[in-house]
Amino acid sequence: MSPRPRRQGRRRPPGEEDEGAQRRQRQQPNFEVGALVEVASTDDGFRGSWYAATVVRRPSRRSSSSSYAVEFQDIYEDEEGTRRVTEEVEESQIRPMPPEEPSEKRDFEVGNEVEARHNDGWWEGVVVERLRGRRFGVLFREWRERVVFKVQDLRVNRKWVHGSWLPPCAAAVEGRQKAQSQMETKVAKKMKSYEFTKGTPVEVSSDEDGYRGAWFAGVVVEEVSKGKYLVELKNFRTEDDSEFLKEEADALHIRPCPPEIVVADHFDLFDEVDALYNDSWWVGVVSKVLSKSRYVVYFRDTKEELEFQHSNLRLHQEWIGGRWMTASLLQKNTRLV
Repeated sequence: MSPRPRRQGRRRPPGEEDEGAQRRQRQQPNFEVGALVEVASTDDGFRGSWYAATVVRRPSRRSSSSSYAVEFQDIYEDEEGTRRVTEEVEESQIRPMPPEEPSEKRDFEVGNEVEARHNDGWWEGVVVERLRGRRFGVLFREWRERVVFKVQDLRVNRKWVHGSWLPPCAAAVEGRQKAQSQMETKVAKKMKSYEFTKGTPVEVSSDEDGYRGAWFAGVVVEEVSKGKYLVELKNFRTEDDSEFLKEEADALHIRPCPPEIVVADHFDLFDEVDALYNDSWWVGVVSKVLSKSRYVVYFRDTKEELEFQHSNLRLHQEWIGGRWMTASLLQKNTRLV
C-alpha cells in the first residue's frame, strides 16, 4: 500500500490516543532474573514472531523504565554459536513460555490459528491445508506466503492476556471445526488469485506501522496493471475535500466486503472480531463481556483494550484462496445472510 499522508481525518489505531485504554493496558507478571520467557519482535518483517530467552536483568526500582535485559536462547552474535545475543526489551514484549503439548497429541484442522517453528522463532499463521505424513500448509498473513511444516514444528496459537493464557479457539470448537465445509478446504488448497472488476465494493489493508490489522472500505476504480488496482476509499477525502481519496493497491491487500454474519444474541468471551473504529475495521478479540450489548476488545498489535457496542462488532473472517474462511464455525445463535 502506498502512504496516506493526505488522508483527511486520519485517526490513530485503537488505544493509541485513548488514555483510558492505556490505563487498562494488560498487566504483565513480574519476571524474575533467570525466568524463561518468549520475546515478541517489533522489527519490520518479523512482527508476529516470538523467540525464547532468559531474563538476565530486571528494571531498576529507581528508574521509570520498564525494560528488561534478556539473553536469547537460539540467536547468536557469532557464526560459531558461542555468544548469545542480549538485548533490552520492553515489558509489553515479554510473555511466559506457553504451555507445552506433546507432539504426538497435536493435530490441526484447516482454519486453525497456529504458531510455526521457523528461523529460530515461533511465527503466527493459519492452517490452510492438511497433507500426508502429518504435515500442514500454513499461511503467514504478514508475508502472504504458504509454507509446509511437520506437526512437531507447530503449536496452538495462544494469547497471553491479563496475566493468563487465553484458551485456543481451536480447542473450544474442535468438534465443530471437523465439520467445516469441504468447499472451503478445497478452495484453500487451490490458493488461487482473485480478480476485482470496476465498481466492486472492497476492503483495503495497509502495511503501515500501527495500522496492520485494519481494513478500509472502498470501491475499485480500475485495474492499473496485472494484480494492481486503483481504489477509491469510502471514508477519506483529499486535502481540499473535493473528492474521495484514491490509492493504488495490489491484490494481496484487497478483499471483497465480507458476507454479513448476524449475531442474533451476543458475542462470547475470546471471540475473534472486527471492531469498527474511526471508519475502519480492526481485528481484535473479545476480552471482557460487560453485557449483551457492550464488550471490551483486545487489540494484539497495539496491546490495548477498548470498549465497543454490539453494533460496532462483527465476527472476524479471513479471505484465503478466493473464498471466505473462519477459524471456527458459527455459533448456534448466528446465521449467515
